[in-house]
Amino acid sequence: MKQRAPLTLAAATAALAACCGLAFLTAPAPSAAPAADARRAAAARMPVERSVLVCPAPSSSDIAETTYTSLTPGKAAGKGTARLATKEGKAVLEPRQAGTPVAATASGAEAPALTGVAEGALAPGWTAQQTTKVAVGQSRGLLGLACTAPGTDFWFPGVSTAKGRQDYIHLTNPDDTVAEVDITLYGPDGLLKPKPGTADPVITVEPHSTTKVWLAPLAADAQLPDVTAHVTTSSGRVGASTQVSEDGVGSDWLPASAGPAGSLVLPGIPADATSVRLVAFAPGEDDAALSVKLSGPTGPLSPAGKEQLHVKAGMTASLDLADVTRGEPGSLLLAPADPKKPVPVVAALRVVRGTGAKQEVAFIPASPPAGERATVADNRTDDKATTLTLTAAGADAKVRITASPGTEGGQPSVQELTLKAGTTRALTPPPAPAGGKGPYGLTVETLSGGPVHAARTLTLPQDGIPMFTVQTFADDRSRVSVPRAVEDPSILVR
Repeated sequence: MKQRAPLTLAAATAALAACCGLAFLTAPAPSAAPAADARRAAAARMPVERSVLVCPAPSSSDIAETTYTSLTPGKAAGKGTARLATKEGKAVLEPRQAGTPVAATASGAEAPALTGVAEGALAPGWTAQQTTKVAVGQSRGLLGLACTAPGTDFWFPGVSTAKGRQDYIHLTNPDDTVAEVDITLYGPDGLLKPKPGTADPVITVEPHSTTKVWLAPLAADAQLPDVTAHVTTSSGRVGASTQVSEDGVGSDWLPASAGPAGSLVLPGIPADATSVRLVAFAPGEDDAALSVKLSGPTGPLSPAGKEQLHVKAGMTASLDLADVTRGEPGSLLLAPADPKKPVPVVAALRVVRGTGAKQEVAFIPASPPAGERATVADNRTDDKATTLTLTAAGADAKVRITASPGTEGGQPSVQELTLKAGTTRALTPPPAPAGGKGPYGLTVETLSGGPVHAARTLTLPQDGIPMFTVQTFADDRSRVSVPRAVEDPSILVR
């Protein structure tokens, strides 16, 4: 066989130039490649084009009354679609335009888990909320939850395996493939072992379905009031939330904590809280010594005798803060006792209002900052029903609060205010739509300074019971960085 001569560099260059055309041959010499920082700076901030949310089944009570509210904040150009539906494809909500919320209701124990997808102009910042009221019975209470984006890793400090508590983690799979999920529990002495002879700890969640897991049987002979649950997936992704029912105290949802961090903010403790309990967990290999402070209207204060919490590595710790707010709304600030030795932790609060047979419970997880923009969809115009709490944890901040129209009309309203570093401000009522009726959305934007942490407390009393629920705000991540593409034909000859 005759051997071909090797292709020279000049010949290869000529061939590639011919393929690229005359324009390449006559283009000016390329400048030096931009530095990495310059390339990142050139990245564009573009609206997301698709958002996915999952909502767990709201209640097992036959007398439950649930309201679903959905909103894409702001004004959006172009077309888009959004749909919150059952696994059978029956639509519960179908928003048509940005800036205007829509709502629907469901009754009884048959209301299923929902999966939603928003695309195009309705995707950036799309938010949905479910609020359930159970007037009487073992699971009575006001249960509020923002429908969540699916993920692969969730922390739930504050769950329990104690007698009198029924804690269920709801796992919802929005995708076409099976999700495999593992739930690990940690008590005050570390890892809780499962009961002998129990089934495979891997939980299979079929496509477009939901699974409810009772936590107590996952621990062998352990009845613990303060436990941390870690939910991870080995394949697929799920939405995960914990539903808690406590005998004589009520029920609510416990959302996942913000991811492990050295400093955390737990915003929105009501002024009239009669019991506040902090639960924290250190997932790493180091113990955490935490400074505990309450941010109030005039600044941060350390609770007398409870200024610190020591959290051993791999173990759950708790701190009873009693009526720490003492008549003023506040937010809890956790920071490393030694700023030079931060140790990542996760945390949540169990909060009780009322006394005796008239108690009601809610949960506040550590929350990320509100960031550029964050929204809670279901707020009410009833007198004193809605309280918006804003905390500037580290520096002065300026925020803009926008109230959308109601689901039954009205005009949006806007308010801007400045927060002093270390302070918490509660607005009762917050801005509301002019002439609006029905649930409406509240959007918080950080204009300068910060970070700002925010929470909304919804109070709907029932027979003398101060039924309430607290939802924290999180940056809606409506925009993502997209690197700018630059034509560079020279890569063909490198």
